[in-house]
Amino acid sequence: MRTVQRPITNDHPLRSGVLLPARDLAVAWALIVLIAALAWLLTVGQALDMGIEPGTMGMALPLFLLLWVVMMAAMMLPSVAPVAVTWAKGIARQSSGATRAARMTEFLGGYLLVWTAFGLLAYGGLALTGHLVDRDPQTGKWIAAAAFALAGLYQLGPLKNICLRHCRSPMAQLMRYASYRSPVRDLRVGLHHGGYCLGCCWALMVVLIPLGVMNIAAMGGLAALIFLEKLWYRGPQLARVMGVAFLVLAVLAPFQDWLLPGLHPSGQTMVPM
Repeated sequence: MRTVQRPITNDHPLRSGVLLPARDLAVAWALIVLIAALAWLLTVGQALDMGIEPGTMGMALPLFLLLWVVMMAAMMLPSVAPVAVTWAKGIARQSSGATRAARMTEFLGGYLLVWTAFGLLAYGGLALTGHLVDRDPQTGKWIAAAAFALAGLYQLGPLKNICLRHCRSPMAQLMRYASYRSPVRDLRVGLHHGGYCLGCCWALMVVLIPLGVMNIAAMGGLAALIFLEKLWYRGPQLARVMGVAFLVLAVLAPFQDWLLPGLHPSGQTMVPM
């Protein structure tokens, strides 16, 4: 029986076996690191100017979304870098460096677009909690308890595990993405992977309601947690440990004001984190 050998085509980036040159890989890594570093600089500078206050801190929706996207780029891109570079490595077409950079930008744009959409919900949640705290400062304790409890329960739930498993081992999905056709294939890949990443991390962002959206220490801690959950070999165990920790914080929140700097009414002092 004669075996028919199928020709290898360039239509499927991860099936063709064509890899980016080492210099282009370095450029891809450098681009992601540079974007994340600039995003952190902008985020820290803005946080120092604004301080920690409840709600949306008086920001209109367009300004909030702009700041939110920059913040998400700072917190999320380091953990998504391996997936982005893996996708870049699989680009099969013999295109110029500029085209490859454009495709990477399209991928990252789709990823951040998912978090921009979530920013709309975040703005509504912050506006609501800010209104409740302004009307009754004692409400903040129970909002904080609910936020920590939600994060803890989600960390221990099955959906978190499913999304985290995808983010930790994306190769099967990347092979599926190879069948996507142009145009906007890379945008679709970014959107799809961003959806899994959102499913993995959205509850962690909820704890910024009590801790403060502009709390630099909280942002740094959550960014480190997300990075370790996705890339450390004990990431799934860490996720469960943090789930238990958040549940403990939910119990403590009504009695410990230092746990809710982001829900303390403006103009009042409190113990800093």
